[in-house]
Amino acid sequence: MSGLGELDRSGATGGPGPWGTESQDWPAGASEAAAGQAADQAARLPADRTTAGSRRGAADPVKALMHRHRDLCERAVDPLEIAAGLEAHGVTDRTAVRFRHRDVFSLAEEMYARVPRTGEEPSRPAAPVTTGRPRADRALLALLPGVLCAATVVGLRLTTGRPRLVIAAVGVLAMAVGLRALLRHGPLSAGRRTGPHRTGTSTWTWWLLGYTALGDGLLRGAVAGGPDGLPTGTPDGAWPLATAPVLALALGCAPAAGAAHLLTVRARRRLAASRGLEEFAASVQPLLLGTFALFLGALTALLALSAAALGEPAAYAQALTLGALLLLARLLTVHGFTHAPVLALGATALAEAAALSAVFAGRLPGCAVLSAPVDALVDTWGPGIVPALLCGAAALLLLVHATRTLTRASAHARPQDSP
Repeated sequence: MSGLGELDRSGATGGPGPWGTESQDWPAGASEAAAGQAADQAARLPADRTTAGSRRGAADPVKALMHRHRDLCERAVDPLEIAAGLEAHGVTDRTAVRFRHRDVFSLAEEMYARVPRTGEEPSRPAAPVTTGRPRADRALLALLPGVLCAATVVGLRLTTGRPRLVIAAVGVLAMAVGLRALLRHGPLSAGRRTGPHRTGTSTWTWWLLGYTALGDGLLRGAVAGGPDGLPTGTPDGAWPLATAPVLALALGCAPAAGAAHLLTVRARRRLAASRGLEEFAASVQPLLLGTFALFLGALTALLALSAAALGEPAAYAQALTLGALLLLARLLTVHGFTHAPVLALGATALAEAAALSAVFAGRLPGCAVLSAPVDALVDTWGPGIVPALLCGAAALLLLVHATRTLTRASAHARPQDSP
């Protein structure tokens, strides 16, 4: 008989099986210091008490660690997955030395080799091979938001009045569908790794994009005492519509998907070739920064082309900082780190709303002081300084966070339940 019942019996009897109960069933969230203490106790035992046939409890700290991470060991398809899981639980190369291994990868190999496997267990399908070449259908999905946005901009330029309003509404809906499809499939998809926070950034993202299109015009008009009317969908109205940066950001979905794919493929290759967590982190950090720089270069080129084609200002500062913020937030979300992106995008959107509200609140009697900081910034640097500062600060914080989290082996372990 095989399966979990046999494993439980091995632990219940306290025998030499890998799941013995004397291996300290630590509660979830407990520190790995307990495992390290077990390893230290084993190192202090005489040599004749640490033979393979007489290992018990603290004398076999690897068994204790296996019991602590029993689920991880049972479902792992290779030692790399165990290494990534150990790192996610705080086990470092220094901790692995206390288990008589040179690094976490060597420790994971022993743990994987000691997991009982019987012929009755169904074989698991092999993980799909990740190549450096993106699939054609996903490449088309990455181009879809940009194509739909370009068609909408052309429609806005060729129409007036109510037809323009209809085209704007239909275009926004079409772009929302295209962007949703892109974020559900391909390298920008979070799969099933993000749990309940999978769509937590959607509202903030749409606010930030909407501010890019209409926010600067509204802020400029508010500081001047307006706006004097509703937006007309043109770049030269009383409430101008900035289409060039929005078009560039929509077209930037393609290089963003390419950057995410490049990071995933190269990081997994380096994970397979690395022999230590520190070595892996040192090799992935330049990859992350290089991928980020490539995206910013591509977005800069798209901004220049969009501005030239539409005859509008490129708005480099606000568009580049927003693009950087959205890319970093998506990369973190794709790899399972959802809390920081939600906070960063939400705080930035709320700060932009607060800046606009402060200007309007400053019109109330005795409340001019509320709008003084925003008025000073706009008078000196223009309305684009507000989103540039806010998005730039949030992007910088996410970049620092990403260099700490996306350089972990656990961030690049292939999820078991990803579609």
